[in-house]
Amino acid sequence: MTTANAFICLFLLLGTCFGFASYSNRHLFSEGPQKADNSDQNSFLESRLFWVMVCTWLWPIMVITGINTALILSKRKKKSQKNPSV
Repeated sequence: MTTANAFICLFLLLGTCFGFASYSNRHLFSEGPQKADNSDQNSFLESRLFWVMVCTWLWPIMVITGINTALILSKRKKKSQKNPSV
């Protein structure tokens, strides 16, 4: 196996692992802190498989998005602690 093939396989493996690990928090990567009440109620296997396929190919973007969401949520939390009436 060439070095390029090894990097591609590693990229896909990391993405698959990220997809399985982040499935329960997938709302943080698109919708923000709250889960949508009217989200599509697909079967568990179908939705998990779709999430893993998306993350397999786009995991670097998903990681950056997750970090951005975490920063926004921490700023909101600090702001709400300073101003409890807001």
